[in-house]
Amino acid sequence: MNTPGRRRPTVKDVAEQAGVAPMTVSYTFNHPARVAEATRAKVLAAAADLGYRPDSTARALRSGRAQQLGVVVGEHLSYLFDDPQATQFLAGIAEVCVSEDLGMVLIPTRGDASDVDRVLSAAVDCYVLWTTVADDPVLAAVAAGGRPAAIQGGPAHPGLVRVGPDDRAAAAAVAAATPLADATPVIISFPLDRRRTGGVLRGGGLPPDLTDLEAVPFPVTGARLAGYRDALAEAGQDWGDVRVAVVERNQRDLGAGAAAALLDALEDSGPVVVLAMSDELALGARSALSRTERAVTITGWDGSREAAAAGVWSVAASLREQGRACAQAALSGTLDAPSVPWTVVAPDDRPGAFR
Repeated sequence: MNTPGRRRPTVKDVAEQAGVAPMTVSYTFNHPARVAEATRAKVLAAAADLGYRPDSTARALRSGRAQQLGVVVGEHLSYLFDDPQATQFLAGIAEVCVSEDLGMVLIPTRGDASDVDRVLSAAVDCYVLWTTVADDPVLAAVAAGGRPAAIQGGPAHPGLVRVGPDDRAAAAAVAAATPLADATPVIISFPLDRRRTGGVLRGGGLPPDLTDLEAVPFPVTGARLAGYRDALAEAGQDWGDVRVAVVERNQRDLGAGAAAALLDALEDSGPVVVLAMSDELALGARSALSRTERAVTITGWDGSREAAAAGVWSVAASLREQGRACAQAALSGTLDAPSVPWTVVAPDDRPGAFR
């Protein structure tokens, strides 16, 4: 056995104890199918007795593969563990890594000049990128770097496969499931850009460069706003009058604060439809408005059981499945975008459910 202070055993040591050539030891660990079963068992026994472990760095240099998948994250790393849907996305990636005997490397970005070097210098074989903005230099750098990559949610970029549902169609569908024609609609929105500036705006009063929702830097935000606008127009609502509360992050307490601010800004006391871009924001809104005398309908996104039980309409488009699809696409190097199904989930029909 290898003990502290002793020289680390080498391939030659294992070969000598097993009575085989050093190349046979190398094949046992790197190409086991080339070694007879009895010989492989003898080598593994000798390695275990000596405490030998292959040098992963040397193996990577020889093979040109790190056996690692990189996940590029534009959020605080803690967000991936605090947000229930982010953890589902990571779990989907992890399932593929386990099945393919890969490690997972989390690579944070900060929106500054160091991002490209940090991402490209990571010892990984391929990348999965969390949703980012269209002008993120990391996209072009990864696409030109030769290692395959997939991006969840977008934006679409040449050389990268985009994995995500039709956010615009799904947003329109969940909004249309509510009594839009007979209520005042308000929206709780994800950030518009990397500045993550919050506040209450009107649909017609978005910053001048964002009036075209397809130009919103965060593509998921833009697509969902466009879907809401489609449903509102169909219901006869004036987009220019719709109040939009932009939150800095996908957090339940921010959803509660946004909902309270939106209702405080309304001039009448009639029915309200709250269109929230996640179940976390919707549940925050539900908590803030639970004592209002208004008739309130709330929509979210993620199809969580908690949202359904709370009386929230939602869109189910599994982020766990999207994480799995991103990892599989990155490993295969395909540029064919997989189809991501989605469905509108009605709230539980039970006494006391919030409407």
